[in-house]
Amino acid sequence: MDEKDVYTEDGTVDIHKNPANKEKTGNWKACRFILGNECCERLAYYGMGTNLVNYLESRLNQGNATAANNVTNWSGTCYITPLIGAFLADAYLGRYWTIAIFVFIYVSGMTLLTLSASVPGLKPGNCDGNTCHPNSGQTAVFFVALYMIALGTGGIKPCVSSFGADQFDENDEAEKVKKSSFFNWFYFSINVGALIAATVLVWIQMNVGWGWGFGVPTVAMLIAVFFFFLGSRFYRLQRPGGSPLTRIFQVIVAAFRKMRVKVPDDKSLLFETADDESNIKGSRKLVHTDNLNFFDKAAVESQSDSIKDGEVNPWRLCSVTQVEELKSVITLLPVWASGIVFATVYSQMNTMFVLQGNTLDQHMGPNFEIPSASLSLFDTVSVLFWTPVYDQFIVPFARKFTRHERGFTQLQRMGIGLVISIFAMVTAGVLEVVRLDYVKSHNAYDQKQIPMSIFWQIPQYLLIGCAEVFTFIGQLEFFYDQAPDAMRSLCSALSLTTVALGNYLSTVLVTVVMKVTKKNGKPGWIPDNLNRGHLDYYFYLLATLSFLNFLVYLWISKRYKYKKAVGRAH
Repeated sequence: MDEKDVYTEDGTVDIHKNPANKEKTGNWKACRFILGNECCERLAYYGMGTNLVNYLESRLNQGNATAANNVTNWSGTCYITPLIGAFLADAYLGRYWTIAIFVFIYVSGMTLLTLSASVPGLKPGNCDGNTCHPNSGQTAVFFVALYMIALGTGGIKPCVSSFGADQFDENDEAEKVKKSSFFNWFYFSINVGALIAATVLVWIQMNVGWGWGFGVPTVAMLIAVFFFFLGSRFYRLQRPGGSPLTRIFQVIVAAFRKMRVKVPDDKSLLFETADDESNIKGSRKLVHTDNLNFFDKAAVESQSDSIKDGEVNPWRLCSVTQVEELKSVITLLPVWASGIVFATVYSQMNTMFVLQGNTLDQHMGPNFEIPSASLSLFDTVSVLFWTPVYDQFIVPFARKFTRHERGFTQLQRMGIGLVISIFAMVTAGVLEVVRLDYVKSHNAYDQKQIPMSIFWQIPQYLLIGCAEVFTFIGQLEFFYDQAPDAMRSLCSALSLTTVALGNYLSTVLVTVVMKVTKKNGKPGWIPDNLNRGHLDYYFYLLATLSFLNFLVYLWISKRYKYKKAVGRAH
């Protein structure tokens, strides 16, 4: 293929000025490489993170609460760092080059993590059975590697899903439908990787060793890098639009400078570029909306505005599209906030579900024990089941009644997932009540495990997986669609921060719960010996918070107005 026929001078695929590019690039021919990359990258991430709480307990000699908090803090950081990668992608580098740069930080972190678990002197020493006593240097190397991975994933997470969606033309109805389906299959590929991680890799970690257990994910990450670069010639690249934060602050400054200026009743008098295209690279024009009218002042032309040779001072006068960018971000925030509690529920799979599973009978037959962290494979199986069912059956069925092209609106889809998550926490709480009843009736307070099968945890994992298909995939699509064109990476990162804040909220809840419930010599709800605690109360607390969150979400979603864009991006 002759690349001059495909790429413009600045490296952007222009499918509108050269229609031949549309046949040669993008669509599913490009997405197969993106999906392969994501599958392997997620295999690496979950292969290292799914069983992390057990590594911290057995190799770094941490207690239940400390290990759970370290996992949620690290996981939360992995969903905060995407703000860095997203800003660089939208402002300067574009999504392709951001992924290409950060992937090497990721691989370096994975390599160091493997070395910290396998090389004498770096791996924890002074081991007594399943418990080690590492020195401060060994602990430091481990956490440096862990947070290098957190930084590396920050350049990948916010860009990959948006980069995949970029391969479908917004102005082509056939490709637009495929884009909606892409998000389902993107999440499907994530969970194929997670399934292998929760089964094969967790078993290797618990039965072969942590050096191999971290080494295999490192190899998977190298394969992910190979997949990504292999598809380079097929990708459609979007132009970075300049700093989105600068544009946001320009609107705010211009609006406050014109606080006393009256916004005209005729909104067509507000300033907008005369061209069909937006003056923001990579963005279509946005239609004026009637909410947050204060910021419309930034688009009111006045005599104090400096306009020379068609050039406008953006700190004094902003286009309607630029104003609507800020409005779009602000209106996304309430929906974003409502996802935090759901993310807190989701985070329990890597912490409290694992700790609960450690107290149950893990035998499959007389000779094989399934690691408690491997039960997350049922969450993955649930996602792998419900994703194609939703795409192929639920959407066509719902479409008959709702007349909506996607079956449900994105907000309706997310709301269904929030409801399912409530039942997941109630189910986990009921199981813990039954478990504690056995402990009490048999005076089994000091038994490490009770003769109650770990497979009783399956329903709570299946419900979480079903909730993910509705809420997390709906969230991916919602934040891509409703984000301003030139801020899609940043808004995708914003949606990911709900997972970060959900993990941090989990940490706060555990800390506060333990501080409050350990008074007067009591062991607290989540002691190291769960048989003497009340983990069921903690699950019911999360169910209550989830229910209250859903009520707030209903109020928010009824008032939300979807974005309207016109013209083409340039």
